[in-house]
Amino acid sequence: MFTIRKAVYDDAAAIADIHVSSWKSTYDDLLDEQDISNITYENRKALWETILRIQKEEQCTLVIYNDDKIVGFVSGGPERTKRFDYDSEIYTIYLLDEFQRKGLGGKLLKAFSEEMQAMGHKSLLVWILKQNPSSRFYERFLAEPVGEEETTIGEGTYQETAYGWEDIDKLLNRLSETNL
Repeated sequence: MFTIRKAVYDDAAAIADIHVSSWKSTYDDLLDEQDISNITYENRKALWETILRIQKEEQCTLVIYNDDKIVGFVSGGPERTKRFDYDSEIYTIYLLDEFQRKGLGGKLLKAFSEEMQAMGHKSLLVWILKQNPSSRFYERFLAEPVGEEETTIGEGTYQETAYGWEDIDKLLNRLSETNL
């Protein structure tokens, strides 16, 4: 049985491990090797310790775990660019490879959407690399592509697509209809 809870400072090491291993397996075929190797456990651990130490009220990080082992996480808050008519954003969402395609990503998306809704947010945005096959995950829950831009990762420049849900209520209804 998997449980979702708000992340705490002591989760930083587990989140960093998931972030690095999932990031590398997800982007292995999408990014240049030197850009993939820029993400290390040490810098991700420091990043997550900082995020979890000073987590702002309007931001949220959730973990999903089984038998005290964290297997995934989602983090986000207010939409950062202010260029879109969306008020909240998923900044990161990752699951360990062996726990993907088991409905856990949908559970994280639902829990995160509920948190954003409770904070008064009405819409949700997420950015993914254009060639990332995970776009099908968001499309399954009726996300629409709403924009594109270039992003720099390491030394490389890559194309990203923003997917959005104009109405968190409709997203939550869709998630409830799906067997998660």
